[in-house]
Amino acid sequence: MKFIIRTLAAAVALWVAVQFIPGIDVNAPANSAQYWGVLLLVALIFGVVNAIVKPIVKALGCAIIFLTLGLFLLVINAGMLLLTSWISGQFDIPFHVADFYPSAFWGAIIVSVVSWLLGLILPDGD
Repeated sequence: MKFIIRTLAAAVALWVAVQFIPGIDVNAPANSAQYWGVLLLVALIFGVVNAIVKPIVKALGCAIIFLTLGLFLLVINAGMLLLTSWISGQFDIPFHVADFYPSAFWGAIIVSVVSWLLGLILPDGD
């Protein structure tokens, strides 16, 4: 149940990013079943990327993260969003992030903030 709630929260966070960032697009009819299905699939991919790739990148870049007082984490989060976009493209999922800055950078910030806020509101099942 916790996995489903987190995936739905990530889909909502991605939806907010799509609404506010011009370079992040879902190429499906707006607010249709296909549109929300794409967002759910992308949320699943984003979750897998954050669970598998992000810890490795953070471990390799821990010195840079330390030297920048954690600001490099913003770059890592943007990279994870770009990687999610690339993986989605490989599976012909109509989700696209245009570029690193400003699209992926600001999109990652919005996804992080919205996910954090939803995590405060939604039950976590513990």
